[in-house]
Amino acid sequence: MMPNSWSVESLGSLTNKVGSGVTPKGGSDSYQSSGIPLIRSQNVLWGKLDLSDVAYIDDKQHNKMKGSFVYKNDVLLNITGASIGRVAVSDIDEANVNQHVCIIRSDDLHPGYLKSFLLSFQGQKQIEQCQAGGNRQGLNFEQIKSFKIPFPPLPEQQKIAKILSTWDKAISTTERLIKNSTQQKKALMQQLLTGKRCLLSTNSGFSVRDGFAKSKLGELPDDWNLSLIPKFYWFQEGPGVRKYQFTETGVKLLNGTNIQKSRVDLTTTKTHISEDEAYGGYKHFLADSGDLIIACSGISVDRFDEKIAFLEDEHLPLCMNTSTMRFKVKKGVKASLEFLRYFMMSPLFKNQIRRQITGSAQLNFGPSHVEKCYIALPSYEEQERIAAVLINADKEIDLLEQQLADLQQEKKALMQVLLTGKKRVKLEELE
Repeated sequence: MMPNSWSVESLGSLTNKVGSGVTPKGGSDSYQSSGIPLIRSQNVLWGKLDLSDVAYIDDKQHNKMKGSFVYKNDVLLNITGASIGRVAVSDIDEANVNQHVCIIRSDDLHPGYLKSFLLSFQGQKQIEQCQAGGNRQGLNFEQIKSFKIPFPPLPEQQKIAKILSTWDKAISTTERLIKNSTQQKKALMQQLLTGKRCLLSTNSGFSVRDGFAKSKLGELPDDWNLSLIPKFYWFQEGPGVRKYQFTETGVKLLNGTNIQKSRVDLTTTKTHISEDEAYGGYKHFLADSGDLIIACSGISVDRFDEKIAFLEDEHLPLCMNTSTMRFKVKKGVKASLEFLRYFMMSPLFKNQIRRQITGSAQLNFGPSHVEKCYIALPSYEEQERIAAVLINADKEIDLLEQQLADLQQEKKALMQVLLTGKKRVKLEELE
C-alpha cells in the first residue's frame, strides 16, 4: 500500500527533457584528444559514469548538437544494444551524448532517486517490457515517458537517494579493494613464478636459457628446473561425446561452461552419459577428486584465469568431455599441482599457448599444444610455499567478493522497500 503523500506518475509528466544526441559526422575520426566529453553507452555503467575512455568533440561540433547538451545531475539511460537499462547521473558540468544515450532531466525528481528507481526491479521490468516483441533493439522516448514512477515529496526523495548513495559508496569502496587486491596478486605471481622474489634463502644467479621457446620466459634462477610440462605432469583431454549419447540421467559430463571464476558449478548442467558407457568405454575419462581441470576452447586469453579449478568429492562421478582437460602430477615425480595452477594462470603459460595459436582471438588448444610448453619449477618446498602465499591472496579476494555480493543484495532489498514506501525515511535526519 503506497503512502498517502505519494502518487504514481508517468515519467514524462515529471520531466523537462527526454532525448538523446547523434554520432558526429565522421564518426570516431571526428573525435579529439581533448575538448567536450561525448558520453557513449560504454561510459554509462550500472549506477555510475566511467569516463576512463570517453571520447571528445570540439566546441564547434558541440554547439551543433545543442539539443543534446548534458549538464551536471542529468540522468543518463542507455537505450540501445546490449547495455540497455544501464543508468548513471552526470557529475560533470558540460558534455554531450550520442544517439545511444538518453538524457532525462527533471525539476521534480531528485536525480539520485530517479537513478535508483530506473535501476530497481520495478524500473528494469518496465524497460524489459518495452523491448518485448519486435522492439528488442532499443527504447524510444515515448516509451521512456510512459514509465510509471512512485512520486514521493522531494524531501523524501532526497533522503532516499542519500541513504542509497551510502550503500553505493560502500559498494564502490569494496570494488576498488577487489581491483587493488587482484592487481597486487598479479604482481606477486609475476615475482614468485619467475624467482624475482624467493621465499626460501638462495644464492642462485639468474640467466636466460638457450632456445627460442625457453628464452621467451626471460631470466630465471639458475637452480630452477626448466622443462616441458609433460616431464612433471600427466594431462588428458576429454573425448568428443556425441549428442546421440547424451542421456537425462547417469554420469554428468564436464563442459567448459561448468568452470566459472575458478570454481566448478555443475548445478545447471543437464548433459549426462549412461552409467554403462561411463564405466565402460569411457572409464578412462572419469575424473578424480583433486584433478586440476581447465576449459581449453572458446576462451579469451584475459579470462583464462577463471577457467581453471580443482575437482572435489562433491563433483563426482564426472566424465570429461571435449574442450576440457585434466592434470595430475606424474607418478614418481615430486611437483605441486597448485603451483601448476598458478603457472597456467600467469603470462608465462598464456604467452606460450598464444604463440602456438596465432591468428585467433580466443584460446582453442589441446594436449598437443600443452606438451610443447615449458614450466620453470623451483624446489618442491619453494613450490609449496609459493602456492600457499597465492592461495591466501585468493582467499582475501574471495572474502571481498563475498562482502560485495552481500552489500549488493542488501542494497537491492533496501531499494525494494524504500522505493515503494513500505519503509519510510525520517526526514528530520535530512541534512
